[in-house]
Amino acid sequence: MHLLKSTTLAMLVLCVALVSCSKDDTIEQFENKFEIDLELVYKNDSQMSGRILNLINAHRDSLGLSTLIADTRYASAYAVKHTDYMISQQRISHDNFGHRSEAIKYHDNATVVGENVAFGFDSAEKTVQAWLQSPGHKKIIEGDYTHTGFGIVKDESGENYFTQIFYRK
Repeated sequence: MHLLKSTTLAMLVLCVALVSCSKDDTIEQFENKFEIDLELVYKNDSQMSGRILNLINAHRDSLGLSTLIADTRYASAYAVKHTDYMISQQRISHDNFGHRSEAIKYHDNATVVGENVAFGFDSAEKTVQAWLQSPGHKKIIEGDYTHTGFGIVKDESGENYFTQIFYRK
């Protein structure tokens, strides 16, 4: 009986130790999943993104919506990373949006995340005009968001690729 209690106690301690290690590993893996180089934001065309933000905020203001606050950290880093990905694929896409969304929720306590992408426009005005003429993109622009980040980068031939991430805190 005493041996049974000792064995049971030893197994219980072992189980607790294993669960503890597993939990720590899971937290570390979760944190590593959302690591990103914040230096990526320096690749963003800040002049173009500033003009786009002004145009979008003017449009939102004209509808009585709150203006968006520029996020120059995580949302922009993820936007630039996605823009670099689109350039490498030579096409626009929302590939891996779920990961970007979860990362913004993790880093910025966002509750909702949206995204617009574009390619080839040479001005902020043309980009925003195209987005506003597209029902899906317009819905994102007019959505219940508070913050936005940009990834506007030229490819080797000088064509602009755009990613704009929207989120609400």
